[in-house]
Amino acid sequence: MAMAQKLFRLDLERPDSPDELSLASPAAGDKVYRIFLDPTGRHLIINMAKSQETYYLSRSSKKPKNLVKLRGMAISAIGWNKQNASENSTAAIIVGTIKGILLEVEIQSGDSSSFFQQNLEQYSKQLISLGEDQPITAIEFERMPSSSKTEYKYFILVTTPGRLYQYVGTVPMTTEPPMFQHVFQNYENLQARFQEIPGDFGTSELKLYYSKYRGQPTSFAWMTGPGIYYGKINTSVAGNDNVTMETRLMQYPESEGEVRLKHPLSIILTEFHVLVLYADRMRAMCVLNEQFVFDDFYDTNKYGKLLGLCQDPLRATIWAYTETVVFKYKITHEARDVWQMYLDKGEFDLAKEYCKDNPVNLDKVLTKQAEQLFLDKKYHKSATIYAMTQQNSFEEIVLRFIQIEDKEALKHFLHKKLFALQPNELTQQTMLVTWLVEIYLNCLGELRESSKDSAQYDAVQDEFRKFLAQTKIKKCVQDNRDTIYQLVKSHGDVEDMIYFAVLMHDFEVVIDHHLQQEDYQKALEMIKKQPDIDWVYKFSPILMQNIPKQTVDLWIELGRKPDPKKLIPALVQYDPFKFNNKTQGNEAARYLEFAIKTLENRDQAIHNYLLLVYTKLYPNKLMNYLEQQGQDAEHVCYDVKYALRLCLEHDLKEACVHIYTTMALYEEAVELALQVDVELAKKNADMPQDDEELKKKLWLRIARHVVEKQRDIKRAMEFLQESDLLKIEDILPFFPDFVTIDHFKDAICTSLQEYNKHIESLQEDMNEATESAKSIRTEIHNFRNKFAFIQSQDKCCVCHFALLTRSFYVFPCMHKFHTDCLINELLPHLSISKRNQVEDLQRTLTNEATSGRINQATKIELEDMVASECVYCGEMMIRSIDQPFVDVSDYQTEMNGWL
Repeated sequence: MAMAQKLFRLDLERPDSPDELSLASPAAGDKVYRIFLDPTGRHLIINMAKSQETYYLSRSSKKPKNLVKLRGMAISAIGWNKQNASENSTAAIIVGTIKGILLEVEIQSGDSSSFFQQNLEQYSKQLISLGEDQPITAIEFERMPSSSKTEYKYFILVTTPGRLYQYVGTVPMTTEPPMFQHVFQNYENLQARFQEIPGDFGTSELKLYYSKYRGQPTSFAWMTGPGIYYGKINTSVAGNDNVTMETRLMQYPESEGEVRLKHPLSIILTEFHVLVLYADRMRAMCVLNEQFVFDDFYDTNKYGKLLGLCQDPLRATIWAYTETVVFKYKITHEARDVWQMYLDKGEFDLAKEYCKDNPVNLDKVLTKQAEQLFLDKKYHKSATIYAMTQQNSFEEIVLRFIQIEDKEALKHFLHKKLFALQPNELTQQTMLVTWLVEIYLNCLGELRESSKDSAQYDAVQDEFRKFLAQTKIKKCVQDNRDTIYQLVKSHGDVEDMIYFAVLMHDFEVVIDHHLQQEDYQKALEMIKKQPDIDWVYKFSPILMQNIPKQTVDLWIELGRKPDPKKLIPALVQYDPFKFNNKTQGNEAARYLEFAIKTLENRDQAIHNYLLLVYTKLYPNKLMNYLEQQGQDAEHVCYDVKYALRLCLEHDLKEACVHIYTTMALYEEAVELALQVDVELAKKNADMPQDDEELKKKLWLRIARHVVEKQRDIKRAMEFLQESDLLKIEDILPFFPDFVTIDHFKDAICTSLQEYNKHIESLQEDMNEATESAKSIRTEIHNFRNKFAFIQSQDKCCVCHFALLTRSFYVFPCMHKFHTDCLINELLPHLSISKRNQVEDLQRTLTNEATSGRINQATKIELEDMVASECVYCGEMMIRSIDQPFVDVSDYQTEMNGWL
């Protein structure tokens, strides 16, 4: 603050400790003419009225210093360099005087100036003169955005009481000062662009509005005689020397019926308002609608007349001052009603921007915008905005769109409304989805009937399918699939019904449709795509009737996934009249062979059905299969009785013979084999392994057949060499009464010789048996006279105590045992029944000993059981050779004893 020849420097962080500085002007009675403070508060320039001396004061300095090069100039305006952040230098600034002269000056504080430098001004260079009748009232300049990497671009706004000048030009980045000379030299032979407004009152002010500090200005306000010249600033237009746009002259705000006030003293520009200062009041006018919105009166008798306004560019605080008092204004919620002004002007985007935090106001803006778009017949955009509103009636909006010809607008509105719903609004979702499906189906039906534009039909159908495939829609239609199915069916849209069924994973519907259309290949492809194996079981029967090869290929491709037993209903669909070349039967056999050989399936039903196919279609493969299965009835996979019945029905005698043999019905096998081949009968006659009598019977049946049926005596005689069981006397009864002996003379002789050898062998056996009996009798006699010597020091082999202390046993091997030790050692090796029997005999003997009457028979019976052989040398020890020395239950205890 400047008062006469004194300055008061006030730090708003510490307002109670102001600095008082004096100005030592050489002229008596000199006063401060103007002071200019840069936006950061670091630099201050003071111009004196009488002496026209100019002083500089930095924030860190306590004493103003004289600026020699500016002496004698009445400074009326300064354009500060807002890019400067230095504490010691102002950088390049533009100074204006009351004589219309513009100078470029750079001031550096004395602390950082060179040792030999006498002046604070680094330089001072005149840029241009507008004429003595054009006093400079305001200067503003800013660096503009530029794509150049070697030059800066600037615009400079200069005002006089009646004119607004614009200077636009470039400055090389490496230029020497003065830098702005490059801008003004473009106007040496060219008149600068200016806006003149007649009716000035001797002064003016220019204010720029910055949305953020050190950003680009967005608007300006110029205080003139007739009013406030307001407009936007556009710094993005390349190659243009006019940075103002959307300009207009706004009349000063007046209350209704009041007398016109004198000329204003100062103005301040905010984002949406201009504050105009008069001597006794401050008024505010909205720049959007030019309406008078605020009037603040001052008591001039108490405070004095208002002198001016200034604004803190960082905090946006506004200060109004008189000769004695300073008033502070703080702007709050300036934009609260701006949305309504933009709405009235039809600038809906800006209106929405300024009410986005107020849902009620935002809804009003959206409604007004949607209505305007509807009136302009921009139905799609209107539908989009209507869908964003919350307060409007859904029914009223829909009725408006139904009444117009453009049906796409209604669909668009329903789309937007649907996706604006919350997840819990299920009823509304269902209604909108159903309605949209109906609209799509109607549209597709109309296009199908017209048959004019197939491309449009494809586009609509693609859009419909994408709509159904969306996650939100898909979930909704899954819960209401029956309704959607009815809608699609009612329109006869088969293609989309199939698509919808696939989307819903209703593969049964899709497959049924293809089967009804007899498109079996597509049905099969659909079965391939889905993972549920039950569909294979369900639809394979009809597929097997029509495309057996492809069906079996699918089964084989699926490998072990399908259960072959569950495919039998499909396999039995063989129709010999439909497939004369046995194609289906062949495919059925192919899969059964795959299941048995590759999958190693042993289900009896599968093997039985393969037998059925072989017996009906491929009897030549039957025997190979039966031989692979073997002849063990317990291990073959097929039902032998069922197989026998099949073979008998189809007169497959060789297979029947094989099955009879498997069933161990050898007599039936040989009997049936004789109808096929004698060699086959001979092969089966040797099958019984442990029944020599049966085997002989079978051979006799073959021999009888050869003799009686084939009358081949010679061949019958060969059986005697082929089977050891047959003798000549066995075959003779089968020969005819009048057969000559020549056919079997050799056989009779051979038989007699064998009998003689057998008699001799029996005599030798009898002699050997007689000698063995004599030897045994001798050993028994000698054994009765055998004895053993017992020493007093002999011990029991089990308990190792003296043997003679109690009853004992001595064996020929000279192992000696106490009776009780022998029994205890023997019991673990006996069976449970014999163990119980021994214990019972012991109890009986104990009871008899107590009564004094011992039954010798009981004692002998016990001895026969426990003393028949040595427990260490007899067969019992040999049988227990695989038993461990330590019992499993005692193992851990034994191990612990060794630790």
